[in-house]
Amino acid sequence: MTVAAKKLFSYLLKASILVLAGIFIYHRVNNNSNLKQFQILIAHLRHNQVIITMSFVIMLMVVNWVLESFKWKYLTRELSPITTWEAIEAVFCGLTWAIFTPNRIGEYGGRVMFLPSRKRIHGVFAMAVGSFGQNVITNVLGLIALMWFAYTFHPINIWITCGLSIIAIAFMSLLTVFYFNIRWLVTLLNKISFLEKYHRFFDIMGRYKAAELMDIMWFCLARFFVFSFQYYLVIHLLMPDIPVFPMMMMVFILFFIQSALPSLDLFDIVVRNFTATTFFVYITNQDVAVMAAVSSIWLINLIIPAILGSVFVLKLRFFDRTS
Repeated sequence: MTVAAKKLFSYLLKASILVLAGIFIYHRVNNNSNLKQFQILIAHLRHNQVIITMSFVIMLMVVNWVLESFKWKYLTRELSPITTWEAIEAVFCGLTWAIFTPNRIGEYGGRVMFLPSRKRIHGVFAMAVGSFGQNVITNVLGLIALMWFAYTFHPINIWITCGLSIIAIAFMSLLTVFYFNIRWLVTLLNKISFLEKYHRFFDIMGRYKAAELMDIMWFCLARFFVFSFQYYLVIHLLMPDIPVFPMMMMVFILFFIQSALPSLDLFDIVVRNFTATTFFVYITNQDVAVMAAVSSIWLINLIIPAILGSVFVLKLRFFDRTS
């Protein structure tokens, strides 16, 4: 392709991404009755209380994605060192891509486009290490919450209870051990013959030492508690009578199920609402308030960053970092 053709193709791709993201965001926000219900619910609360709480929730959204940017910068420091601002641009751009792609897969593409072209595939596998760490936190705390839920609301035979507990603990332990020994996974992948041409990329994951994986895990843990606290603030704003501990256990279950199911960002609000109402019914009968809380956080954590990220889509260089 000529330079002019590459530039034209690049402009068309950028325009397509922005148009797709805009259509999806407009359609989903405009038709989300839960967001409208949220406005009705907060109308009966003290204005200052709402402003302060939601401002804090939005601030935590920024903290959440800045932490993810620090993690991305850390993950890529050996591949292609980037500045903190470049990491922020990459993360927010990835969120724009994620909004209209299944299971957020576009987030990988949007993010690695800020790396040199020869390092982009390597970046996908570096990002996979960070995602693995986040999933470890979500799965471990989610399974603990599910065990608490089963023991509290569905007591069963002691032997079945013990058996399920052993299985859950074994899975959590295996997941954690595999994360801190990710070289084992790389070794297994390298033994699969039809994946031979990808072996050099798998080896990227095996480069991270235990100390580095622990640093990445701290980023993941910090992010987990940031967005957990967001849920606490909004739910407590709408339903102040719910006790904190069971509320947070239900939130952890929500995260766990959400991470386990494939989805599209703009449609996983349905999954979130269904999961939230299914479990929160055990501690409150305010289904509408639960769905409104979940929808408002979905808007703040995913839709607003996706809109902000659209600015950085314009900076993408699809062919290389100099064209």
